[in-house]
Amino acid sequence: MTERLSARAALALVTDDFVPLDAAPPNGADPLGWPGYETSHARAAERTGEDESVVFGTATVDGRRCVLVVFEFGFLGGSLGRTAGDRLVAAYTAAGTLRLPLVSLVATGGSRMQEGMIALTQLQRVAAAAVRLRAAGLPHVTVLRDPSTGGGWATVGAGADVVLALPSAQVAFAGSRVRPADADPTAYTAEDQHAHGHVDALVPPERLRESLGLWLRLLTPHAGEPEAAPPPHTPGAAELPATGWEAVRAARSPRRPRAGAYLDAYFEVRAAISGDRAGGVDPTVECGFGLREGRPVAYAAQLGGATRPAGFRTVARLARLADRLGIPVLTLIDTPGAANDAEAERAGAGPAIAEAFTAIAEARTPVTSLLVGEGGSGGALALAAPGNTWVTPDGYFSVIAPELAAQILKRAPEQVPETADQLRLRPQDLVALGVVRGVVGQHGAPSE
Repeated sequence: MTERLSARAALALVTDDFVPLDAAPPNGADPLGWPGYETSHARAAERTGEDESVVFGTATVDGRRCVLVVFEFGFLGGSLGRTAGDRLVAAYTAAGTLRLPLVSLVATGGSRMQEGMIALTQLQRVAAAAVRLRAAGLPHVTVLRDPSTGGGWATVGAGADVVLALPSAQVAFAGSRVRPADADPTAYTAEDQHAHGHVDALVPPERLRESLGLWLRLLTPHAGEPEAAPPPHTPGAAELPATGWEAVRAARSPRRPRAGAYLDAYFEVRAAISGDRAGGVDPTVECGFGLREGRPVAYAAQLGGATRPAGFRTVARLARLADRLGIPVLTLIDTPGAANDAEAERAGAGPAIAEAFTAIAEARTPVTSLLVGEGGSGGALALAAPGNTWVTPDGYFSVIAPELAAQILKRAPEQVPETADQLRLRPQDLVALGVVRGVVGQHGAPSE
């Protein structure tokens, strides 16, 4: 079990320095006339050394400046009341005014019962402040401490762009005292939230400062207009295939370079986001941000399997975040196609593919795509940048796999190679057809 940290201990763990910003003092409001509320408030202040459940200010985290919010769980369970809401809104506003990213260290049991609906409406105020921060093109990275439940999780925590969590932290909308008696306890943990696509990474306390510093670097765009990321060069030495069937066999070869090899060669450092925020994680897709020559680039890479709905939704999430921050995007395409089993259909394969197409199409930031292997049907094209897609010598695009095309056309199995030729799916065919810009070689600039 991760140690439950006080606000000041959490600050010491991640910050190089912390300067509190002027905060509205507790207004002493007791909107419901709750018996003993004033006494509880005073006792919490004496016990914790804080005058409210939320502290905020400017900070340096691993050398990167930010506005930082930290919850004190020891103060009435880190609950949100009117003054805490005032401070959260002030923190979001300060980040926008100072043009700094926001970091939040969450530990809360939810809304403060003693303030009733006044407390609950703070969630609306926080949501509105988050919208303004997003419109300003500034990132928000959150760390979920133990516990992170209720409205604090459903706004400050889950509403962040990148969600990190301490291992074993309690993370859930339902607090421990309001869950069904027969509920599976694992569903309320950071590990389970990560497994189901709601948390990007589990980070142990000793690595938290370094991880936050990296994310602040990765989510800060380079000054000026974003420039298109150049397509990676192929780490292999393949020659262009002579026939369509040779192209298919080359793309399916276990010896050709996979997306991971391209990413390793392309970035000095990278970090992945995880999950579609709708309950799904697709292990056949990796999305994240990396540094190339010191500049951040977002990436979405298919890893060779049939892409599932959660994968397409994660790609869309990645593309929209990068677009909002003004960071260029690189996509690596390698899939036999979208998953077509019953589970994928029930999970919304069609809508998820449409979402990926739309996110790429509407991006204002430059998107570069490289076809590194199989490019099967719409499941592959959904990641392709219109007008800026390239191909490696051992990649192919096809409206459908040659075997399936032959079946649809009622052709014999021995006619599959001939069908592959007729589909004109080789790299050089794709260039001639205007589907891709050119073939990326092992050395030098890509050829168009």
